[in-house]
Parts: sequence; structure tokens; C-alpha cells
Amino acid sequence: MRLITHNMLSCNIKGVSNGFPLIIEAAKVIEKEVDFNPDFLKHMFAKIEWKALVDGARSMGYAELPEDSPDATVLDSGDELFLRKLHHALLEIHLEEGALVCPETGRKFPVNKGIPNMLLHEDEV
Repeated sequence: MRLITHNMLSCNIKGVSNGFPLIIEAAKVIEKEVDFNPDFLKHMFAKIEWKALVDGARSMGYAELPEDSPDATVLDSGDELFLRKLHHALLEIHLEEGALVCPETGRKFPVNKGIPNMLLHEDEV
């Protein structure tokens, strides 16, 4: 599971009001090279919850992103170093094995072979 996916997932258990961002418990992290596409990154930047991305990246061992979200001028300036770090975090780091944990309930959703199982139990619907 890529961090771009993690940034869009939340806990949907009935009654949960604070189900985002899910906490990553990484057991196995892998890196897969992906073609660099600065236009895609510029488009996705506005959709990303920055703090969730930084926390997720750090929990998977990647601490190269700045703590505070850069403004859009960084993207417009074509800062390739920043764009490559963002690219690596969003698209090349994969949670292969581990769990996503609801911040409110502590419910763990397993991640196996890079696929998060977000299915709810009958009493959680």
C-alpha cells in the first residue's frame, strides 16, 4: 500500500468521528521505483493531507519531508529536490505487511501483500 492510498483512507466504524489518519504499524516496508511525473505531483499536492503524509512516511522509516506543508510556490518554482522527495514518499514507499490502526478505537486493519483489509465486522456497521 502506497502512502498516497493511506492519505485517503479512514476508519468507517459506526460512531467513529475521528477516524483519520490511520496510524501505520509497519512490519515490512519495500521500495518500488516509479517513473517521476512532476505534473502528477503538482496535481495531487492540493489533495494531500500533509501532516498525515509526513506522519505516515516517518512511521515507515522515511523522514525526508518537511514537518510543515510547503506552499504552492514551491511547486510552481519547480524545486526538483522537493518534488523527488514527495514522489518517493507518495509513490515508491510501500507498506507490504503491517496494520492500519484507527486513532479513536484502536481497531487494527491488517495489511497483507500490500493490500489493506478495511472490511468491518458485523457489529461495526
